[in-house]
Amino acid sequence: MPASEFTLTGFADEIDENFMTQLKGLSSLNLRFIEIRGVNGKNISTLTPPEIREVQNRLDEYGIKVSSIGSPIGKITLQDDFAIHLDMAKRIFETAHTLNSPFVRIFSFYIPQGSDAAVYRNEVMERMGAIVDAAKGSGLTILHENEKEIYGDIPERCLDLLETFGSPHFACAFDPANFVQCNSEAYPAAYEMLKPYIKYVHIKDALAEDGRNVPAGMGAGRIEEVLQDLKANGYNGFLSLEPHLGSFTGLHELEHASLPDTLETGGLHSFRLAHSSLLQILDRI
Repeated sequence: MPASEFTLTGFADEIDENFMTQLKGLSSLNLRFIEIRGVNGKNISTLTPPEIREVQNRLDEYGIKVSSIGSPIGKITLQDDFAIHLDMAKRIFETAHTLNSPFVRIFSFYIPQGSDAAVYRNEVMERMGAIVDAAKGSGLTILHENEKEIYGDIPERCLDLLETFGSPHFACAFDPANFVQCNSEAYPAAYEMLKPYIKYVHIKDALAEDGRNVPAGMGAGRIEEVLQDLKANGYNGFLSLEPHLGSFTGLHELEHASLPDTLETGGLHSFRLAHSSLLQILDRI
């Protein structure tokens, strides 16, 4: 089996909303990739073509490449206008090409609270199919991230999505913390179920008792075991820091549920802590 190689990247908008400050922060940690989501307080999906070209210029200036577009595709309800959303998805795929990103992260639509997700399966699959079709022939790999309260929030429904579309260009972005926050066992249960489809990993951990995010290795996500098994099986891919250890611009829009007003501001200090915790795990395995 070929040797495993982990490449570190991360959501630098958790360092600061200012894009230049993000790039400086990544450089200070010797990170050469970014999972791009928030740029100067704006979501990547809202940037104009000239703004995207400016982003590429700044990336080139710092020698940083894009590992994935951390897009909001699929992070709407089934009652929202899908035609408008699909147009946005197509623009994001164009953005991915401009920024030379191999991946685009998506979600699988919020299910009405308290409802049986199975009732909405056909509608979810129809919309997901349209998104996957829009990316066909682009060379992009679409990554589905498990996320609280969407159709693909638990391992079984993530597997349903991945098996339904059965494409090497539709894969899993494995997020241990989000499984913990859905009361699913991240490892070994979710990991073993989704392992054949994992092409990207979000490094985010959470406590089982209250779902609070903590540095990697300090929660119930069992990140060390996940990475150990990935390494043993020759995984060559990205580990993306998405620590959520503090508040940052855009967090309230990202989280469907309400957040405590007492959440401390994140920044480079919190991001550095997340980075250090990951490096300690990598040293051990």
